[in-house]
Amino acid sequence: MRIVEREEIYQNRLLGRVIASAVGRNSAISSEKMTVSFATYSAESGPMEPHNHAEETVVVLDCQNGWVRRGPAKDNLNEKHLLKKGTVMYFDELEWHVFEYGEGGYIDALCIYGQVDNIRPEEIKFQK
Repeated sequence: MRIVEREEIYQNRLLGRVIASAVGRNSAISSEKMTVSFATYSAESGPMEPHNHAEETVVVLDCQNGWVRRGPAKDNLNEKHLLKKGTVMYFDELEWHVFEYGEGGYIDALCIYGQVDNIRPEEIKFQK
């Protein structure tokens, strides 16, 4: 068994989110089978762009005034779901979505992929 505390994991500050890669390739705990990361969405990292990728499960660890929008295209995210602590979301492969929040809001989540490669859309499309 390998254990790592969240506060010990490197925080990769990206546009729209802060990612702490706990398990997977180039992560605090190395795995060639799965990817698990902490993700924080807040004003600190700015707004996130709508995106898609490999199938994913997201568990909301904490949230204030946050939501997810999903839809058939990057510019057509017509379903909005308010989030709360304990919400579990499952995204199909290449499903468009974006995490957003209102004034003073944030979303803190655990993101889980059943793989370490072919996560990004360009990798998935190349493989097919």
